[in-house]
Amino acid sequence: MATSNDYSFSLTLPAWAINENKNLKPTYETIEDRMREVLRFARRNTEEQTGGPFAAGVFELDTGRPVVIGVNRVIPHLCSSAHAEIVALSLAQKQLQTFDLGAPNVPAHQLVVNWRPCAMCYGATIWSGITSLVIAGAGCKVEDITGFDEGPLRDNWQEELEQRGISVTVGVCHEEALAGLRYFANSGAPVYNARQGPS
Repeated sequence: MATSNDYSFSLTLPAWAINENKNLKPTYETIEDRMREVLRFARRNTEEQTGGPFAAGVFELDTGRPVVIGVNRVIPHLCSSAHAEIVALSLAQKQLQTFDLGAPNVPAHQLVVNWRPCAMCYGATIWSGITSLVIAGAGCKVEDITGFDEGPLRDNWQEELEQRGISVTVGVCHEEALAGLRYFANSGAPVYNARQGPS
């Protein structure tokens, strides 16, 4: 018989990521500095076997103040939507007590991700209210290297974001991001594509 716990869920960061968030610098002035911190979290998530090789950080756009850096938690939480972007955006919204990270009463926010968001996280990016997206790369290299299914995106995905007031910067720390994906691919960790099962 189902219990009340069967009708609620929560997403949490692993203990190491909670500690690392508490020790983040007060500000990260450049987008390269922000991306390198995100890449460090993504690599650590693979090393600690606490989720997939993805991380996402929410920063104040102008000051570089970190709000939170999240990591992928699909397998630990048995939750297909627990991607790094979902975790980071949700935690940022909770901390700032707003569903809209672009609301008039809060600073503009930037989402920094170690690759282009998948189909699901693309939608979450639009609805989150962020005004800037910074990614290490786009295209099919995540799928080629790791085997993850990133889902369908329209060819003009970047233009669609920009039409909604979200600036897009592509190619920040590109080679470092690819190295992290290759590290995951060589680690033997499972690839959690739906219906196909872990590979």
